Amino acid sequence: MKARDVKTNEDAILIINERNLTHVKVGIFDIDGVMRGKYMSKEKFISSLKSGFAFCDVVLGWDSKDQPYDNVSFTGWHTGYPDAPVRIIPESCRDIPFEDNMLLFMGEFTQKGAEICPRSLLKRVIKRSEEMGFDAFAALEYEFFMFEETPESVREKGFKNLKPLTPDWFGYSVLRNTVHADLYKQILDMSEKMDFPIEGLHTETGPGVLEAAIAVDGAESAADKGALFKTFMKVLAQRNGLMATFMAKWSTDCPGQSGHIHVSLRHRDGSGSAFYDPNKQHCMSKIQRHFLAGQQRLMPEFLCMIAPTINSYTRLIPGFWAPTDATWGVENRTTALRVIPGSEKSQRVEYRLGSADGNPYLTLSAALASGLYGIMNEWEPEAQVKGNSYDQEHPAYLKLATTLWDAAQRLKASKAARELFGDAFVDHFAASREWEEREYRKHVSDWEMDRYFEII
Repeated sequence: MKARDVKTNEDAILIINERNLTHVKVGIFDIDGVMRGKYMSKEKFISSLKSGFAFCDVVLGWDSKDQPYDNVSFTGWHTGYPDAPVRIIPESCRDIPFEDNMLLFMGEFTQKGAEICPRSLLKRVIKRSEEMGFDAFAALEYEFFMFEETPESVREKGFKNLKPLTPDWFGYSVLRNTVHADLYKQILDMSEKMDFPIEGLHTETGPGVLEAAIAVDGAESAADKGALFKTFMKVLAQRNGLMATFMAKWSTDCPGQSGHIHVSLRHRDGSGSAFYDPNKQHCMSKIQRHFLAGQQRLMPEFLCMIAPTINSYTRLIPGFWAPTDATWGVENRTTALRVIPGSEKSQRVEYRLGSADGNPYLTLSAALASGLYGIMNEWEPEAQVKGNSYDQEHPAYLKLATTLWDAAQRLKASKAARELFGDAFVDHFAASREWEEREYRKHVSDWEMDRYFEII
């Protein structure tokens, strides 16, 4: 049996027995989109398939540096960090190419943990879509920089003077991808074997930067594929003596790294695309216009789900291929939302605000839920932006926050977010972003030292 043929608990048991495995790997994605997990014995895994297993709930209550939040109610020192129930997802089974015959299974929190769990949140948004009569599809694409560094060397250098895989700016370079063909082949092979197939892989503009476009799939599977790609791209790089970063912006001299989200809806009754109407301008159906309007209007409120780190906001500046207002245009890459007219099959919206550091489950939840809310309320978008969006004035309510703290306040105050995502998630996630901002405020930057140490 092949790993991606596993659909049921019985299939999972069968493939483990066929491979004579004593252990399998189980992973869960936390609030920041980091995969946490462990090896589990065959006996424990088989038992857990039916009844679930317990995982310390601290992985929903700490940051990316394993520091516990001091401002959340779900878990903390006040609860003693108990175990929380997790279910194994048998159909998530994948081969791990680097480990002889080893299998990976994903899990997700249940019961109270499901209110916070990013994957469970996306499933609730998808359920809403289905109840409205739509199947949601998505494709994620990521830019990431590659360095000739190791986890040890970057720390020895203090994360300064890092050596990119390739020099200079050279987008869409056949020279670069041919010289490094062995690495590209490893990336493409891994993506096929682990079922996050890449439709396009090329150099982007900047030293050592690549862009990977993952093939379209149903929304839940698309998020799984994005999260797994980010995780195992870093694994593959380090196994080659390299490092990959998905920071939104690692250098003031280079463009930021995007995590664009392509979204479309299809009617569940089999009548085709909900976005495509050949009789309308740009082939935009009424449903697509409402969907677009929801994305536009709620983007400022959902921003911290899309731009979740301090570093995210260094990317959102004019002229660096990242939007600063919730604007839309047709085939316009200076706007936050890019309508892509096409056929019945390809008509879609590209949510260009997304950056590479986003948690795929949360970014897709925000992009999809906001669009659905626009349909529910029959909203209409603002006028289409033509030309360079950066050079134009836009309505004040479309202005995006410039700090993570301000973005978190917008999420906390959003009635739409609470209706779509639930109070438990909104309060927890907003608090986690406030924590991130407070941690940053403890830090004295090189810029401050250079500017103030002698002169002030």
